[in-house]
Amino acid sequence: MLTNTYLTYCFSALYFREPKVECSTMNWVNESTPQEFVLLGFSDRPWLALPLFAVFLVSYVLTIFGNVAIILVSRLDAKLHTPMYFFLTNLSLLDLCYTTSTVPQMLVNICSSRKVISYGGCVAQLFIFLALGSTECLLLGVMSFDRFVAICRPLHYSVIMHQRLCLQLAAASWLSGFSNSVLQSAWTLRMPLCGHREVDHFFCEVPALLKLSCVDTTANEAELFFISVLFLLIPVTLILISYAFIVHAVLRMQSAEGRRKAFGTCGSHLIVVTLFYGTAIYMYLQPPSPASKDRGKMVSLFYGIITPMLNPLIYTLRNKEVKGAFRRLITRVFIIKKQGLSKC
Repeated sequence: MLTNTYLTYCFSALYFREPKVECSTMNWVNESTPQEFVLLGFSDRPWLALPLFAVFLVSYVLTIFGNVAIILVSRLDAKLHTPMYFFLTNLSLLDLCYTTSTVPQMLVNICSSRKVISYGGCVAQLFIFLALGSTECLLLGVMSFDRFVAICRPLHYSVIMHQRLCLQLAAASWLSGFSNSVLQSAWTLRMPLCGHREVDHFFCEVPALLKLSCVDTTANEAELFFISVLFLLIPVTLILISYAFIVHAVLRMQSAEGRRKAFGTCGSHLIVVTLFYGTAIYMYLQPPSPASKDRGKMVSLFYGIITPMLNPLIYTLRNKEVKGAFRRLITRVFIIKKQGLSKC
């Protein structure tokens, strides 16, 4: 509609030979699409800058060290070369990229008086954050399926969860997540902004960018809701169903040690699922409301920063196998270092 109105105006101007009228489509696009965005965050509350900077920095450092440690110990310890830790390695790699796509820019903006991000940077941030978030939605569902087979079909576990299937499930999660990001990013970025460039958020995310559009976004919001149901509600429903079977199977175990180990492993995954899906569902499936915009910012920080930081802690503190692998790795490094010193 906007394009038709503009072309009509240009045709009229040319017909009546009005001077100083430039009917270039490129000028229209340049006026509609800003070269940079202003990320407002909590700029109306300057007293929050220092606490937020400290929280973001500490969370990011812990996320880096925690997830790198999970990846290293899962790859270096032969006892952890199982489907569960293969998927956990994928989750840790995903969380590393997930936080790196947003947190460094957020730290720079908090320390800067110009809280801006280039248009290209915003597009890249939107695409990567959306792709990795969608991938995590599916990957957590795959991990619950792995736990279901391990506990409910223990005798067939190695036959069902063979290496090829694990690779296929992980690849399908990554491919689906990135495909969804391509579609949603394209639908979001094609909306005309008419020069609006102040994003009321910490980073470029679909709901925040849709609010900048100067045309009706009902169709985009409906599409976002539909895809959110596919990537959030359906996986979490399947996870809950699988855990109902898991709890039933665990309660039938004769061994108290077996029940304790099963509940410990599945409890870690269930905590991660609750933290991630709960906050993401609140953000993407609730009706838009001006009163909830600040709560939305805090919720997005939770699933975008806090949850990736907590994942390694949850899996290591509640998992004896991972703690044992860490001890073996530290012992091995200490022995190698001691041998190197003795040779000197």
